[in-house]
Amino acid sequence: MRDKRLNAEIEDLIRASMKMTDAPAPELNLRLKAALYQQEALLRKRPAAHQVSLWYLPMVLNGITFFLLALAALMMVENRYVSYLAAGVCCYAGVAGILLTIVGVKRANIREDFTIRIAKRGVLA
Repeated sequence: MRDKRLNAEIEDLIRASMKMTDAPAPELNLRLKAALYQQEALLRKRPAAHQVSLWYLPMVLNGITFFLLALAALMMVENRYVSYLAAGVCCYAGVAGILLTIVGVKRANIREDFTIRIAKRGVLA
């Protein structure tokens, strides 16, 4: 059989500990809030993210692809005139792709759309 007195004492201790409410002094609370607001203001002043613009990436990949195709045409095709014609067409397509990318970026203003933003740690957005 159980000792009911022991259980009652434990219950009284548990109830007493649950009733305790330690509230900080108002001055301490105000100082902590002020420090928190200052830190938040400093974090908001910093730039939220590092930006990497990728608008030039399609242009670079297009140029590399057609340069390699022109090089392959010069090396693989036996007939000199046909290889020069194929290399010329590849160079023309590469230059046209570069120009189209530049014109498209200027006309559509898509630099912001092709930007990756890398958030810094601990910075509020």
